[in-house]
Amino acid sequence: MAKSGPPPIVFILLFLLLAGGGWFFFLNKPASQDVSNNPPTPTPAGDVVPLPVAPVVGGASSPVAASSFALPASVPAGTTVRIQGSTSMVTINLNLKNGFQAKFPGTRVDSQANGSAKGIQDLVAGTADIAAVSQPLTAQPQGQGLAAVPVALDTIAIVVGINNPFKGGLTSAQVQDIFKGNTQDWSKVGGPAGPMKVINRPAVSGTHQTFKEQVLRGGEFGTTANITTLDRDATTPLLQALGNNGIGYATFAQVVNQKTVRVVPINGATTDAGNYPYQRQLYYAYKNPPSQAVKDFLGYATSSEGQKAMLAGN
Repeated sequence: MAKSGPPPIVFILLFLLLAGGGWFFFLNKPASQDVSNNPPTPTPAGDVVPLPVAPVVGGASSPVAASSFALPASVPAGTTVRIQGSTSMVTINLNLKNGFQAKFPGTRVDSQANGSAKGIQDLVAGTADIAAVSQPLTAQPQGQGLAAVPVALDTIAIVVGINNPFKGGLTSAQVQDIFKGNTQDWSKVGGPAGPMKVINRPAVSGTHQTFKEQVLRGGEFGTTANITTLDRDATTPLLQALGNNGIGYATFAQVVNQKTVRVVPINGATTDAGNYPYQRQLYYAYKNPPSQAVKDFLGYATSSEGQKAMLAGN
């Protein structure tokens, strides 16, 4: 007599159960990991424009990132942007003005340079749309609704007249002693004997304030008889005052093409070296909320196209 066993339907159901479980496991299998040494392909970044480095035009943080403003596709004819501020940014302002007006016909950029403090003052008063400033905004203007966007990295150059018999370089310590009034003869820094004339910028100058922080380490300028402080923050009179025995300082952008002065290496580094010690961030400040004209100009200034235009003639 044949042995009894489970009916065929049982085997069929068991087969279907096992097959279904295997199929479920396959569908939910974790993705295999790449164990090779090849790094993953990075996701392409957006149009984030790196700021130019010294000596392009030349750190501190800014309340607003450069990418906060977009390059406009068009700007209405009749748009006017008024810029006031740092003398250090005259070249930047002019190059961006020319580029902006050429790209957007019928627009106008009025640029004046009477110092960072004047720029902030006019911006608060509403007689300027943008303030060109060579130092970060302090708490006071930020409290008045102002913000700033970084425009470029600049260097502060130490300059002497082209016919000055001193032909060497200086150390950071020697520069401090010179502008504090402790060194008053060129022989003390390796030059031929002779009185040293020091030309200083006025206190309203952003470059003056940055020099105090970066070069004098928060110290004060000297008050000795050989130090002359200009009444007006302007680079051309400063360079003219150097003569054959003077020394002064200016933003690199304003002296790079000058034929009457020589830029002095510091700690063996020239202004185009990565280890040059006197670098600072330059900014455009504006009042919140920015007008459309301000948005358009800052969008151009911080775009790759604007950054290239900024270098024109340098």
